[in-house]
Amino acid sequence: MSGPGIRSRLRDAGGRLGRILLLTGAVVFCMGPVTWQAVTSLKPDSDLVRLPPLFPEQPTGDHYRAVLARSTLDRELLNSALVAVASSALAVGVGGLCAFALARLPLGGKPWILGLVLALSMFPPIAVVGPLYLLVRALGLRDTLGALILTHATYSLPLAIWMLSSFFRQLPVDLYRAARVDGCTPWSALVRVVAPPALPGIAVAALLLFIYSWNEFMFALTLTATDASRTVPVAIALFPGLHEVPWGDMAAASLIVTGPVVLLALVFQRHIVAGLTAGSVKG
Repeated sequence: MSGPGIRSRLRDAGGRLGRILLLTGAVVFCMGPVTWQAVTSLKPDSDLVRLPPLFPEQPTGDHYRAVLARSTLDRELLNSALVAVASSALAVGVGGLCAFALARLPLGGKPWILGLVLALSMFPPIAVVGPLYLLVRALGLRDTLGALILTHATYSLPLAIWMLSSFFRQLPVDLYRAARVDGCTPWSALVRVVAPPALPGIAVAALLLFIYSWNEFMFALTLTATDASRTVPVAIALFPGLHEVPWGDMAAASLIVTGPVVLLALVFQRHIVAGLTAGSVKG
């Protein structure tokens, strides 16, 4: 075999090895914390502060039983689900109308409006949590699920508008024009013609907003005070007692509350992939 052929094969082998190492590193980086939480949740209390052993010699389910039997995690899970579903639906509904107007209706200054929307999404929660608390208290909504729903929907609305306007722009403009020629109002054109092909993008936006609301901590901590409206992230943060930190119980609880999000991602996997790749092909 000639020298150039050997060098070409070596380059190909090196490229494959590099890709394998890169993918392996990415998997370890993403799955490492989850794996460590799973291992911690199965360790007895006596092994939690010792290393070795890295893996439990006698795995136990005591932490899962403690979380499910001696805590109000079921109530917090229901609260988180209600808040996440309602706030995501509200943000996608309002954001979809705004995004459709920016993508298809004849409006002036669209780049400036989208720039303002993006600028609003950059405000850190710590910068607005104080005034927001005073507003919620003045409206009599403190320690209610309604306060969290409105807060999460409002804070995630800029992201919904930005994402959905991009998805709507990827659709062929002839769809909307044909619907208008056939006598559809802008509302009918959106609901009957534009929205169905945009469902993958809408599903991606809804899932991302759901995950944001499910994991949100600062607003939930500030605006709630009792188990009646407390969400899962706050409940897990309140697990530590005065003299101890129940690492095993916290690890078990974190895996339990991650389950619904993983299940949603698996159920809507096809829509997620289609929505994330929608911008790679021009319609």
